[in-house]
Amino acid sequence: MDLFYKLIALLGGLAMFLYGMRVMGDGLKSCSGGAMKTALEKVTARPALGFILGMLVTCMIQSSHATIVLTVGLVGAGFLTFHQSIGVILGANVGTAITAQIIRLMDVETGAGGLLYMLNAENLAPLALIAGVVLIMFVKKSAAKNAGSIAAGFGILFMGLIYMRDAVSGLSGMVSGFLLALEGNYLLGFLTGAGATCVIQSSSAVIGILQSFASSFGLKLCGIVAVILGVNMGDSLSAYLVCRIGAKPEQIRTVTVHVLYNICAALLLTVVLTIGRATGLLGDGLWNAMLDSGGVANVHGLFRLVPAVLLLPLSGTFARLAEKLVPDKALDQEEQDIENNLRELDAHLVSNPGVALDQSSHLIGHMATTARENYEDAAGQLFGYDEKMAEKVDHREELLDRMADATNQYIVGLSPYITLPSHTRAQNYQIKALTCFERIGDLAQNIQHDALRLTEDHAALSTTAQTDLRGTITVVGDILTLTVEAFLNDDMAKARAVEPLEEVIDDIIEIMKNRHVERMTAGVCDVAAGVQYQDLLQNLERVSDQCSDLAVYMLSRADAAISGQEHRYLHELHHSDNAAYKRMFRENYRKYFRQLHLEAQENGDK
Repeated sequence: MDLFYKLIALLGGLAMFLYGMRVMGDGLKSCSGGAMKTALEKVTARPALGFILGMLVTCMIQSSHATIVLTVGLVGAGFLTFHQSIGVILGANVGTAITAQIIRLMDVETGAGGLLYMLNAENLAPLALIAGVVLIMFVKKSAAKNAGSIAAGFGILFMGLIYMRDAVSGLSGMVSGFLLALEGNYLLGFLTGAGATCVIQSSSAVIGILQSFASSFGLKLCGIVAVILGVNMGDSLSAYLVCRIGAKPEQIRTVTVHVLYNICAALLLTVVLTIGRATGLLGDGLWNAMLDSGGVANVHGLFRLVPAVLLLPLSGTFARLAEKLVPDKALDQEEQDIENNLRELDAHLVSNPGVALDQSSHLIGHMATTARENYEDAAGQLFGYDEKMAEKVDHREELLDRMADATNQYIVGLSPYITLPSHTRAQNYQIKALTCFERIGDLAQNIQHDALRLTEDHAALSTTAQTDLRGTITVVGDILTLTVEAFLNDDMAKARAVEPLEEVIDDIIEIMKNRHVERMTAGVCDVAAGVQYQDLLQNLERVSDQCSDLAVYMLSRADAAISGQEHRYLHELHHSDNAAYKRMFRENYRKYFRQLHLEAQENGDK
């Protein structure tokens, strides 16, 4: 039983160490705000600068794992290119060694009167905890609370190390026997380090355990060399497994470089150590030297720093190898069409705004048809949810966002070259148009999310509610088709036909909302489903609103009196005696109210 409790104490100390690292890292990240993300976003193509940034950010947040995950995320979001990320990855491998240097404070041994007495772990840990708790509990400023988190995490970390050291001292016989076995079996040592790091998910924690062992009874250099090499490899493997889940090819390449680098680093160090032993440069005295906590930290730091400096010039080689191992996935037809359209946004055309605006208009037209297709597929999910279709809708939404970002940047980039008022109007119109279609894509995804929630909650709509919903989806689909055709053909007649139909849709949706409330009150429809139903109607109405906005933007191009006064124009149109508007409203009203089996309202003769 004594052995059992010693092991519990060891694991408890490890838990405190990991939690302390988490608290301290969270405090450091809060203090830095978005500084580390901004720094990584601004990294250039020079690997050396990326290396320095990766090292500094890792020192800041005390986790190479977190830095690599952040870097992979930035690559996926397009803030960093794959090639820019390589230097950051190499720098993160070095920055993680700083934690071991902090832990070496456990070896500080001074008398009670020494100036460094307060740096002793037994004294530093409780003082840091006291300071942290005081700042968190009694100071209201957020900066103070962040500093308190750092101090408290620091204290918890060291308390965990003290617990581990004390527990290890009680297991000296068993631990010594195991470490003695590692001295003569480098493969076992390597696998032990790699396995422990994969399980614990923290190379700093495993090195911290080694430092606890070293503080208790010392470790031989020959016994920990293979373990540290295994720790470094396990660190990269754990990051690879986490980061590749659902990742894009360029993100997988980023973590692949992390693994490739650590493989090369391990091979390089193995060759250097082997040559050193064979030539006598690494003599028995040094090879069998006993290391304390600081010695372990130094070896770990050297094993991180030396390969990184030597292999940094090979960044391009790592990139090419990763690209061969992780090729781009084959594009489907939609993606291929988008890629072809994006290539038409040629930066060389910006000096000729007329031609450049024609190219961007073509891509916005592709956005229009994509948004309409996504609306139709998302709406279909309400009557039979399909996971494969959901993936297609989500993927198409990502493509829409990508087209919107690329086109917006391209159009804004034309500004210095635009001199004609007509080009300025076209530029403003295109930005408004792409925004409308991008929002329609977002609303389509919202509709799919509503369908998913209805499916997950097993909230069935009544037959009447489903019939009403199908009819509303159809009329919203009609106004979307009308708007897309108006945009693609620059058809002002169709643009003028949008607003009368939008007003009819507003009336229809208001009636649908009231009818559904009556059904819920009568107990015909489930209340939980009713909430989702109301949200669905709201999203459908917003699709119609976006169509109205775009149609007015189109009309403003032909009528300068509307430009900049769109809301006023609509208000006056609704309250005017415009014969064409009233005629189209009545036609749409009769058509769709008849289709939906709705009773005519008092405003039907608007």
